[in-house]
Amino acid sequence: MDTVDSAETVAVVGLGAVGTAFAASLAEAGHEVVACGRRPLERIEITDERGTRAYPVGWAGSPEDAGPVPFVVLATKIHDTPATAEWLARLTADGGHVVVAQNGVDHRERVEPLVGAAAVVPALVYLNAERTAPGSVRVRRTERDLVLPDDAAAKAAANLFETSGLTVETHADFRTAAWRKMLTNVAANPITALTGRRVEVLTEPAVADLALAVLREAVAVGRAEGAQLTDADATRTLAWLQGLAPGSTTSMLQDREAGRRLEYDGLTGTIARLGDRHGEAVEANRALLALLSAISA
Repeated sequence: MDTVDSAETVAVVGLGAVGTAFAASLAEAGHEVVACGRRPLERIEITDERGTRAYPVGWAGSPEDAGPVPFVVLATKIHDTPATAEWLARLTADGGHVVVAQNGVDHRERVEPLVGAAAVVPALVYLNAERTAPGSVRVRRTERDLVLPDDAAAKAAANLFETSGLTVETHADFRTAAWRKMLTNVAANPITALTGRRVEVLTEPAVADLALAVLREAVAVGRAEGAQLTDADATRTLAWLQGLAPGSTTSMLQDREAGRRLEYDGLTGTIARLGDRHGEAVEANRALLALLSAISA
């Protein structure tokens, strides 16, 4: 693979499945990657349809070890964002760009208060990443990998990922794009975590009916929030999830298997809160929220 003409220094905060996949892809493109976190890392390993490759990375064990960089990738869970405040403050002291590779529909509102003058670039991640060990990730590709807004800051981020092997799209109506990604999360994440099974569980008729009810409620809430969604988005999303590569997993299932806190409040909880705001009935999502709260506790 060709590398970029102008290498950049990129700090990755959050070395879970998605963060590790991004770190490996950027290192493969020739960028200098700094892994930010308590666990020492000297290299990142990625396995995909092209085999297994490993790339050296730098490491910053604490915010005090980090300095300003032109690009930051924030890949923590939504609920871990406040804990990154000191990291982000040091990494963005000179401005730059922060690519927010997180779930949800409020990336800018969540991160802008933490990064001063840096440009926040919300990113919708579609590649299916599974962390297999610290610093190692297995990636299953979909028809797209990364969706960004269609603006100047996002174009700079898109250039960063050029030759990284990731397929990057920009979308003029990013609100609608974010809600379409939210649909995949509010169905697949809770159901796989609650059943302890991978995405194949969504092909079972009774489970598919539940997923479709969850999706239809989320579509109604998204429309109330200004997204250009129709009922067809619910059925298309379910079909897309059912068509994922066998063995594909979700971040919430991986977190449950590892005994980590679940990201249900930023996903299913958001549907419940916005449903209240707009007077939309979201009973299927409320049922999932109650169960997720119980197993997370």
